[in-house]
Amino acid sequence: MKKLIVASGNQGKLREFRQILAPLGFEAVPQSEYNVPEADEPHLTFLENALEKARHASRMTGLPAMADDSGICVDALGGEPGIHSARYAGEPKSDERNNEKLLDALKNCVKRSAHYHCVIVYLRHAEDPEPVVAEGRWDGLILESPRGLGGFGYDPLFFDPVLGKTGAELDHEIKNRVSHRAKAMVDLMEKLRCS
Repeated sequence: MKKLIVASGNQGKLREFRQILAPLGFEAVPQSEYNVPEADEPHLTFLENALEKARHASRMTGLPAMADDSGICVDALGGEPGIHSARYAGEPKSDERNNEKLLDALKNCVKRSAHYHCVIVYLRHAEDPEPVVAEGRWDGLILESPRGLGGFGYDPLFFDPVLGKTGAELDHEIKNRVSHRAKAMVDLMEKLRCS
């Protein structure tokens, strides 16, 4: 198994990354095991923030690293919360408060289309001039009230009309095939095989 530092402390993301990476021979190790603090995310795009986090983790550990930046983009809100998804309702981070704020922002909206977007960056080393960049998107709608007990983040509100379920109602196996992060991981693995 090849060690790969995952620049995230989000347990939901770590679980998904481990499930997807393990069959490919990667041991996904959270940066916290190396006492790496979270990197700043000062940028305005998912790509720049993912690159910042991956470089930070790789510099601090001397190991290959990957990071994602992802969020939910709501059309009626001009793409918000977007890069601010995790802290949409402020600090400390709270999925429940984020969901409440999103519902409040959409309370008079008929248009409820949204998508999750994910960018994953893989670095062979901290100064890698050719980072591998992968992206994924998951389209859906924002419901008027939460449904389901699984998932994390905005999953209880995010409804996939093709599957007829929210992200929080899907079992892990299905979510790991259809989610924005799963699609980005497939893109990443295809690119890693070709490099």
